[in-house]
Amino acid sequence: MISLQEFLDVSPTSFHVVNSASHELEQVGYASQTYKDAGGSHFAKDKGVVTRGGALIAWHWPQEITTPEGVLIFGAHSDSPGLHLKPNSTSTTLGWSQLNVEIYGGVLLNSWLDRDLGVAGLLYFADGKCKLISIDEPIARIPQLAIHLDREISEKGLMLHRQNHMKPIWGTNTSLLFTQWLCEKCEVSPSLLTGFELQLFDTQKSVVLGAMGEFLVSGRLDNQVSCWAVVKSLIENTQPTQPTLVALFDHEEVGSQSINGAAGPLLEHVLGELLHERKASQSFAAIAKKSVMVSADNSHAIHPNYLEKHDQQHAPMVNLGPVIKRNANQRYATNGEIASRVVDAARRANIPTQDFVANNAMPCGSTIGPMSATRLGIDTIDVGVPQLSMHSVREMCGTKDPDYLVDLFNLLGSTDF
Repeated sequence: MISLQEFLDVSPTSFHVVNSASHELEQVGYASQTYKDAGGSHFAKDKGVVTRGGALIAWHWPQEITTPEGVLIFGAHSDSPGLHLKPNSTSTTLGWSQLNVEIYGGVLLNSWLDRDLGVAGLLYFADGKCKLISIDEPIARIPQLAIHLDREISEKGLMLHRQNHMKPIWGTNTSLLFTQWLCEKCEVSPSLLTGFELQLFDTQKSVVLGAMGEFLVSGRLDNQVSCWAVVKSLIENTQPTQPTLVALFDHEEVGSQSINGAAGPLLEHVLGELLHERKASQSFAAIAKKSVMVSADNSHAIHPNYLEKHDQQHAPMVNLGPVIKRNANQRYATNGEIASRVVDAARRANIPTQDFVANNAMPCGSTIGPMSATRLGIDTIDVGVPQLSMHSVREMCGTKDPDYLVDLFNLLGSTDF
């Protein structure tokens, strides 16, 4: 399995996350197909992968296990907040060529200012084919207004209009269409291009920083750290104690309400296909009662400059282990019984864990855990790596915690916790 930094650097979009993950699984014997093309024989394989857009389901399920004592599912989401290009992507203003973008998810807008941006995603063609692209060079930038023209910024703070102030500049040739430039760059015929799903990304690579190299800084740590960890664990755990699946969902940052999101039917359909091909003697409901899902998504680390934003008794610190995320209002799916089992197993294996509970005066985010648990009826626990700068174009976590997370997943996959 490639390193986390390599995974981050080659995965600027959810499509690239799925491409990177499926490639790594194929290298160790997992058969891969698109969900649309996968037939019964594909689901009969011991090790398989199906992909659909920015979503992926992979499994290690030996055929001889026809009546499993439950299944173990590791889930994460492949998308991150960002700037997506609109279909009519070119605009001009007083001699400047700009890009029309749509804000995706809860973007920390100020973090995208004065960054060198590339473009990546999918191109679609008249023959029904598509092409995954990544132009990993600076082509656009959103310049911040000079302080001389905004003298009150230090007192009132930076105020950004989502439509007017977030349009990147990409040139001064106002006669050049972005799609024309894109086709030339990607060596495709403009007459064949029928559409695209593209987004901008920060071209700066991931880095390790700190006096002792304690921190990892990169775009899209939320939630590509978890995607990398669940895939790495699936690869490393060659003898699971029960059928094991990995589900990477798209569209979590916008609510998961899509065919490729956690609220959609993809995982449920794949589980049904797997049970059908193994002629399972039990119903899906009977197996669900004995199954567990581990929902992996990053958590807030305590911020030393904003202590009032945290419950300091439940505020994780980087490099002290994975976080178990709890919320009485069910914004996370963790319950006391499954958390106790996981904590006990981790403690016996000397894997550190921490707890996160939100400050009562602050709204709490959510993730795929509650949605998957509700849809499937499977006991679920929400865990993740603590980080700072969540939803920034450059996020920050500890260098030890991703490996702790893999250790925890390997433990849960190889023991009857």
